[in-house]
Amino acid sequence: MDFSISNFFDRNRKTKTGDFQDLEHIDGLSVSSVSCGLYEKNRDDLVLFYFRDKASHASVFTQSKAISENIKWNKKIKSKKITALLINTRNANALTGSEGFNSLKKISLNLSELLTNKQKKDEDIPRKIDSNEILFACTGTIGERFPFEKIINKLPKLIDQIKYTQNKYIWVKAALGIMTTDTKPKLSMSECKIGSANVRVYGVAKGSGMIFPNMATTLGFIFTDANLNSKLLKKILSKNIKTTFNAISCDGDTSTNDMVSIFATNKADHANIKTVSDPKLKNFDKAVHEVLLNLAKRVVADGEGASKFISINCINCKNEKDAREISFSIANSPLVKTAIAGEDPNWGRIVMSVGKSNAKVDIKKLSIKIGPYKVFTKGILDKDYKESNVADYMKNDSLELTVDLSLGKKYFTAYTMDLTKNYIAINTDYRS
Repeated sequence: MDFSISNFFDRNRKTKTGDFQDLEHIDGLSVSSVSCGLYEKNRDDLVLFYFRDKASHASVFTQSKAISENIKWNKKIKSKKITALLINTRNANALTGSEGFNSLKKISLNLSELLTNKQKKDEDIPRKIDSNEILFACTGTIGERFPFEKIINKLPKLIDQIKYTQNKYIWVKAALGIMTTDTKPKLSMSECKIGSANVRVYGVAKGSGMIFPNMATTLGFIFTDANLNSKLLKKILSKNIKTTFNAISCDGDTSTNDMVSIFATNKADHANIKTVSDPKLKNFDKAVHEVLLNLAKRVVADGEGASKFISINCINCKNEKDAREISFSIANSPLVKTAIAGEDPNWGRIVMSVGKSNAKVDIKKLSIKIGPYKVFTKGILDKDYKESNVADYMKNDSLELTVDLSLGKKYFTAYTMDLTKNYIAINTDYRS
């Protein structure tokens, strides 16, 4: 079956357009998506976000020692403002060497020329687009030759189909275009005020497997019309990534291509913001965090083969580092994840995961809850524990585990999914 926006909503009858927030238009942003034929099935696989008057930007990248060629390219871009973000799926352009990097260079030169011509055609005061104003995001299979010819041949069509005004359909179409093993598009939005000016914060993401933090764990892109420079955006993004995209794990694997970026078109008419501590940024900071967290949770909920979304709260720790380590020790435990998939209240596996971490733990002070039910209290089985109650709770699609160390006041929440037989099937057949 063809992979397109119309039949996506048709074959996923539980998912309707109305399920997605009403993302509308952001001034200064244009969107286009086409098919390059990177997949055997007919689907969009190349997406362009175009900023007619440039955009401030900031990104966080994977900390893996094996990084893709597009990450190498992006790290070399020093421009404070950029004009375009080009995203391809199906191919990660990782471990492709100089050929993969040079392909991006050629594409950037071609795309910058096409966008310059677009400026001449559509703008009263056109400007020349430089190749160093273009960022790339690639996602898909690692190690395969980058499909340079297919992509560059479709750039003219991609430019021709640029939409200067967005609506929900265009946003969903773009979100579909960046998917790989995802089963549904991931979008989020928030609105706030900076001073008296209304500001929009929209986001799209992809991610379903190879998800574990060491920066951002997936591809995520935030767009806003706020008038903020790149330095401020970097501080806001770096702060909020810690408890959003760096708080999720599907399988404990960090990708070669992880990238989360924020772009500001500077079209909102608000007072000049010079420092990140400006009180007028408070609501914007919250809006960015809301969008990032919403997208991060959608990534986990759509984890490969996932049947359950799991929140893991580690509370009353001596320090946040310990809270984080314990949360992810549980989140990345195959034994915990398979027990949850089987709806088995095997709480001993949770205690095992706490104990194997490097965090400071006093078992005599340790308490654990599964949902609202006390399971393990101060080092022993809770006197009121009834396994039948917990077993019934574990039939829910969304579960919450709480680990209380009773050693301090610090805490951290991680988000993960269960490990099912379908996860194995998906990754066994990934390239076939």
